[in-house]
Amino acid sequence: MARHTTYRTGGPAETYIYPKTTEDWSFVLKLARTENIPLHILGFGSNILVGGKGMGGIVCSTRRMDQIAAKEERITAEAGAALDKVCETAVNAGLCGMEKLSGIPGSVGGAVYMNAGAFGQETFDCLEYVEVIDFEGRPAMLQKKDLPHGYRHVDGIENYIILSAGFSLGKKDFSSLTEARNSILHKRREKQPLEFPSAGSVFKRPAGDYASRLIDEAGLRGLSIGGAKVSEKHAGFIINFNHATPEDIKQLMEEIKRQVREKNGIELETEQILWGEFAS
Repeated sequence: MARHTTYRTGGPAETYIYPKTTEDWSFVLKLARTENIPLHILGFGSNILVGGKGMGGIVCSTRRMDQIAAKEERITAEAGAALDKVCETAVNAGLCGMEKLSGIPGSVGGAVYMNAGAFGQETFDCLEYVEVIDFEGRPAMLQKKDLPHGYRHVDGIENYIILSAGFSLGKKDFSSLTEARNSILHKRREKQPLEFPSAGSVFKRPAGDYASRLIDEAGLRGLSIGGAKVSEKHAGFIINFNHATPEDIKQLMEEIKRQVREKNGIELETEQILWGEFAS
């Protein structure tokens, strides 16, 4: 799984496949259901840490579901399309509402699943509908109002596999949108450790504060365990700077939570998702 996650570490998957059509998904879902096989859905692996012992069952990658289409003031994108590519498509079409999501390294499906956001803008701000299939193989079209959502969570979305999403945007002049997108991409390069493998922000933002500020205040910037380190550039990131094992990263997450809890009494909530079996 090191090849399929942005941390660039992780043990093997028992089975790794690329469903593309509704029929593909229906077949896989029926197989998993009748044979009682665990099923995992993966986009770009930009918010996932897989244990060093790997994971059983079937991992379904959406990467071959990557079509994007813009028409009038709407964009539709399949689950495996890069969110940043959707943002670029919107800007090039003179459509506003997604430009601040530029540079987020995940897929459309992953962004919808967790209501990904940045710089005050969230995926659900301009989401219109989601095309899904449930785990019984039944397709459905869910409107935004059908999915209660908030900061980095969407209620009930875990009951579905996301196939595509539709976004309703506004009109704005191309030059100002391009300027806004370029500014966001520049800020990311300037403030985030993009030169190292990572999975973005490790922890959710506590109410009225920032995880990175709390981590910094606890004196943890640069703290390392094995090949994993709290980024010196942005304390909210853990980077794989020297062939980190998944266990290095997991232990560092736990140490950060422990020290912030002891210093500030605040329990940081992990934003990233842990899969598979970790070595003790």
